Amino acid sequence: MNSVTLEIPYEIPADAHNPVEPFLRMDRMPHIWCPGCGIGTTVNCFTRALLDSKANLDKVAVVSGIGCTGRVAGYANLDSFHTTHGRALPFATGLKLANPELQVVVYSGDGDLFAIGGNHFIHAARRNMDLKVICVNNLTYAMTGGQTAPTTPGQVISATSPYGVFEPSFNLVALAEAAGASYVARWTTYHVKQLSRSMEEVLNKKGFCFIEVLSPCPTLYQRRNKMGDGLDAMKFYKQVSKIRHGAPTNECALTKSGEIVVGKFVDRDRPDYLELLRAQMTESLGDRYAEPEVSCSC
Repeated sequence: MNSVTLEIPYEIPADAHNPVEPFLRMDRMPHIWCPGCGIGTTVNCFTRALLDSKANLDKVAVVSGIGCTGRVAGYANLDSFHTTHGRALPFATGLKLANPELQVVVYSGDGDLFAIGGNHFIHAARRNMDLKVICVNNLTYAMTGGQTAPTTPGQVISATSPYGVFEPSFNLVALAEAAGASYVARWTTYHVKQLSRSMEEVLNKKGFCFIEVLSPCPTLYQRRNKMGDGLDAMKFYKQVSKIRHGAPTNECALTKSGEIVVGKFVDRDRPDYLELLRAQMTESLGDRYAEPEVSCSC
C-alpha cells in the first residue's frame, strides 16, 4: 500500500498490515480485552480520526483512568498517562494548562468518569476546559466483576443487584449538556463511521467535548442478562438505535431494552477556560498581565 504522510510529517510504512498500526504500540499486542468487547472498536475509530484529521501526533496526549477503557492509554502510540482512579480529568486539566498547545484526549469508562470521577467531570465541563472526552460506556463496572454502575439501567441484573437494579441511572448526554459541554454526541460500537467522524470533529473543536460510546460487555453485562454475545449486541444496537441529531438530551435516557437515541446533540461555541482567564486578567491587570511562557525541554 502507498504511504500516507501527515503533518508531523509522519509516514505509515508501506509494509504495514493496517494503516492504524503506527498509532498503536504493537509490542503490547495482543490486548487483554475480552472477546466481543467493543473498546477495541472505539480505538480503531480513534486512530482513523487521528489519521483523517492529520493530527500532529507530537501534540496529542491521551489520559485515562482506571477500568477496562483505561487500558487504552497503554496501547496508544502517543504521549499517554494512565492515571489514578477517577482522576483522569484533573490530570488532563493540569496537562492542558501547562501546555495549551497540546490536544488532550481523555479516554475512560463510565465508572471512572461518572462515579468516583463525577465531580471532576461536571466542573471540567462547567469551566469549558479544552479537553476531548471519550467515554466508553458498557453500563457496568466490568473490570471488577460487573457491579451496578451509575449508568446501569433499571431492571438489569448485576453482581450487586442480583434481583434487578432499581436506582435511577445517569443520562450522560443530558448531564454533559447541563454542565456546559460545547459538544455532546452519542454513538454505539455499531456506528463506526459516525463515531470516527465525531472523533474527528472534536479534534478540530475548542472547548469541552464529550462523546459517549455504548459498548458491549459480553463477559458480564450481556451474560448475566441473557443478551447474548458481542455479535448479538451489534444486532441489538442496529435494531434499536435511532439517529436523532439535535434531539433534546433529556429525551435520550437509556433503558435495558428500549430505543437508543444516537447522534450529535450539542455543538455550540463558548469561551473556553483559558480564554476566560485571559479576558479576566487583562481586564483586572491591564498591561501588567503577561502571558505565561510555555517551554518544553524535549
